[in-house]
Amino acid sequence: MTGRKIDVISYSGYRAEEIPQSFRIDNEKIDVITIIKSWLEEVTQEQGIRRFFRVKGSDGYIHVMYFDENSGEWFLSR
Repeated sequence: MTGRKIDVISYSGYRAEEIPQSFRIDNEKIDVITIIKSWLEEVTQEQGIRRFFRVKGSDGYIHVMYFDENSGEWFLSR
């Protein structure tokens, strides 16, 4: 699964980049209104774990994003 890299502002709890609060798509800031679902996926041993979030954004749409623990970057799932 590939995704589009995005900038995310997140709440950092006991581990970094824990919960997304807002993100940018095409220079538009979208606030996370609700986290509908979250889950972990282990891609491969080399790629590590991805933390997925299905969220409702302030734009009215449902978005699926993930944090790649290996790279430390956020992506919008395609």
